[in-house]
Amino acid sequence: MVIAGGQKKNGVSLSEGVQEGLARAQTAVDFCLAKQIPYLTLFAFAIENFKRSAIERECIFGLLNSHGREYAAQMANKGVRVRIIGDRSLFPNHVKDVCDAIEQITLSGTKLTIQLLFCYGGRQEIVAGVKNVCTQVCHGQLDLASLTEDTFKRFLWMGDIPDPDFVIRTGFANRLSGFLLFATAYSELYFPQCLWPDMTMEQFEEAFKYFSTCKRNFGI
Repeated sequence: MVIAGGQKKNGVSLSEGVQEGLARAQTAVDFCLAKQIPYLTLFAFAIENFKRSAIERECIFGLLNSHGREYAAQMANKGVRVRIIGDRSLFPNHVKDVCDAIEQITLSGTKLTIQLLFCYGGRQEIVAGVKNVCTQVCHGQLDLASLTEDTFKRFLWMGDIPDPDFVIRTGFANRLSGFLLFATAYSELYFPQCLWPDMTMEQFEEAFKYFSTCKRNFGI
């Protein structure tokens, strides 16, 4: 299951909105653990989000810095592993260490794997994958004729993580906004008419109920 969506609410400060968004992420984790869903991907910060104001960016980065290790410890106690996926060359210097710490603290989690998309863009991921393929072909490490969809996935930021079955997109937008463009080719899409901080356990249940009615034939 993957989740993307905005979290801006009228009458709520930016820091409060980010805190509420983090609380909903914890709700999503608890839901996945209860349903024994093995993978959860959360869209935390897109490459395009660098266009936002410095105040808004630093609010997100500051929360990661101040609460990242604490959050990781909570996830580790629940048996959850966190992998941070994105263009690491764009990670702000003051959050690189905490990103590494989050992954290290949760490394042994086996009940649920979270992909936290940070400094991520779907188009950029595909371009990076193509560059990686070209590099290996030029160095004689890969026969271009042997390249398939499955082998190409190894060169993407998501690597060996399975394609998502289900995408929940909040924020009153019926689009993917650059979210896992290669991996979501056959994902079922769900657009609840609410903002991310307003998602409740009941709404996750409704989404899960919708997914259970979907007939997935993968073009057959």
